[in-house]
Amino acid sequence: MPTIDLNSDLGESFAAWKMGDDQAMLDIVSSANVACGFHAGDPVGILKTLRTAAERGVAVGAHVGYRDLAGFGRRNMDPSSEELVGDVIYQIGALQGLATAAGTKVTYVKPHGALYNTIAFDKRQASDVITAIMSIDSDLVLMALAGSPLVEQARGAGVKVVAEAFADRAYTSDGQLLSRREAGALLTDTAQITERMICMVEDGFLPSIDGGKAQIDAQSICVHGDNPHAVDVARQLRAGLERAGLTIRSFV
Repeated sequence: MPTIDLNSDLGESFAAWKMGDDQAMLDIVSSANVACGFHAGDPVGILKTLRTAAERGVAVGAHVGYRDLAGFGRRNMDPSSEELVGDVIYQIGALQGLATAAGTKVTYVKPHGALYNTIAFDKRQASDVITAIMSIDSDLVLMALAGSPLVEQARGAGVKVVAEAFADRAYTSDGQLLSRREAGALLTDTAQITERMICMVEDGFLPSIDGGKAQIDAQSICVHGDNPHAVDVARQLRAGLERAGLTIRSFV
């Protein structure tokens, strides 16, 4: 039976500032990208999310980002290689410690926001993230944007990679994400989202924004957790995938 992983960005609440519903989302997803404190999250909230993930058998990944709490990690930055390698190692190590205390472990790394988008095509910053991963634990899997140069760059360096697609984002015909600044970039219709993801898993493509077909080879689907309808979208997406005969299971 075909399988697919469902992931979401969690652990992003900060003190009195609440982001998403981690407890509900952890009943739905098979992998959790947990913030490491640089773009979002605080130790108390992160630990709570990790404990729930452990209880529910959800795989844990380090959601590393730029040092950018004020911008939620979505502002472009150009740290030196020394800074970026150190920052990524630091974040993974912090989450590893909290995960151990929660009775689970970090099995993969998913960069967040601007860092994710930058390293998809920027070889230098991509190399820095790869170096950091290999330095701290060469068994960690890198989650990367499906179809991006990063996938082959990381594999060429000896890093295991899982390619990711976004359930709630529109794609161009060349398989790239439509910029969030463009109209129609964010999808909200759960029936449309589910139909598109079933098509991707079964046929390897999904409808593009211009009416064509975008080829997407992905082993994991992300549902963003930072919008008011995230849990409902994720729940309906999972149900739709299962009705189509797909098994929801982590890649690790």
